[in-house]
Amino acid sequence: MLANILLLLINAAGGFLTLMLLARFYMQWQRISFRNQLGQFVVSTTDWIVRPLRRFVPGLFGLDMASLLPAWVVQILLVAFELGLRGAVFSGNTAAVIGGLGGVGLIELLRMMVYLLFAVVLGSAVLSWVAPHAPLAPLFNAIAAPFLRPFRRVVPTIANVDLSPLLLLLVLQIVLMLLAEARNGFAPLLFGG
Repeated sequence: MLANILLLLINAAGGFLTLMLLARFYMQWQRISFRNQLGQFVVSTTDWIVRPLRRFVPGLFGLDMASLLPAWVVQILLVAFELGLRGAVFSGNTAAVIGGLGGVGLIELLRMMVYLLFAVVLGSAVLSWVAPHAPLAPLFNAIAAPFLRPFRRVVPTIANVDLSPLLLLLVLQIVLMLLAEARNGFAPLLFGG
């Protein structure tokens, strides 16, 4: 029971840090201003790790790798901690175990990206219905817009209701299912494959 509580606390802290790093990554990728309440919160919670890393980790094709890389490392550490706490024995080829941890960490990072996008799209849709002039509405819309754009080309509005968020959320659910399946593919590497 104590191990489960510890795991819950570590996962909550690691998940929060990963989501903040991913939010920073998305906002910089979309060139969204950090001069808003949420942007300032994201910067305040991630500056301690991103600023020092920028000296060593360059951007790649305009992507902020100094935000993405630590998010991946956090997920790798969370996977290793969880498996270690549950009594998993890493045996066999060390390179395979490290590759397996890196692969599972990458799958978990992608899963967190999908969850963040899911929350942003859902928040954007809800705000457009109930509070379109809310201070965070433009931020949510700016982050969600590039992902909704392909669906908006295909799905027409019906009676001034945009159904593209529903279709995107359905696709994101499918992506989550595929990621869960992909995670199982790394299990043999972790345990001596």
